[in-house]
Amino acid sequence: MGSGKEKQHKKKQFHLQPKKVVNSKRKKEKVKKTRSSSSSNGESIENVKSKIKVKDTKLIDIVRFPTAAQQLEFFHEQYQSANRIQLSSLELDSFTETCMLELNPDHAQISTALADHMKVAFGSSWKESLCEKELDEKIDPGQPAVLVISLSALRSCDFLRELRPLTSECRAAKLFSKHMKIEEQASTLKNRVNIASGTPSRIKRLIDVEALGLSRLAVIVLDMKTDAKGYSLLTLPQVRDEFWDLYRNYFHQRVLEGALRICLYDEIPVNVKKEKSNQDE
Repeated sequence: MGSGKEKQHKKKQFHLQPKKVVNSKRKKEKVKKTRSSSSSNGESIENVKSKIKVKDTKLIDIVRFPTAAQQLEFFHEQYQSANRIQLSSLELDSFTETCMLELNPDHAQISTALADHMKVAFGSSWKESLCEKELDEKIDPGQPAVLVISLSALRSCDFLRELRPLTSECRAAKLFSKHMKIEEQASTLKNRVNIASGTPSRIKRLIDVEALGLSRLAVIVLDMKTDAKGYSLLTLPQVRDEFWDLYRNYFHQRVLEGALRICLYDEIPVNVKKEKSNQDE
């Protein structure tokens, strides 16, 4: 009997021993897998962090006085992205840096600075083009030389204040819908207008009804300043769509022909990745 119990006991030990070995192996495998997965996760987190840093760098590296080349690259990207098209080689050959108005960094973009920038842009003819109020054979009514396009009526008024040194004799036209009837604006445009400021939707509507003319237009100033929520003329969905509709229909061809220049006013993000790689080399 005793020998039988010993055999049973031995059998139990024989069955239990390999189970313990198997369990320990499984635990070791789990530990290895956990370590390997944690190390791989650590690497991926570092990679993600590095990618975020790169993205953040691109977002925060902005230029207050962008060169013509920087403005052109930024505008090309925005135009193609918003309209979901690629500029043709023929368009790219025509759409060069000469289409962009490079601002003078000697004039800060505060107070009446925009007026100073426009004087430089028009050269010796600035007073004749921007200040005189009398109509003549060369100047038709409702034909501004400068058109400022903004995100809102409030921003349009801010620009008109900056342009006051040029509009004391010939009043600027307010082309936005807030507290302004289109009939009143059409009446104002029956006089000589050198400078106008407004929002995309109202500007387009006034062109459509032939109250606002473009034959004399030489510069469009695009307001790049962001609002409290971080939106700008080219990023606030509805306004962005209205602007590109206006641009495609009335400005793009004139830009390609060299009759119209674009000025991106205020800060814009630039592609610093290329610049940094060039510095590293």
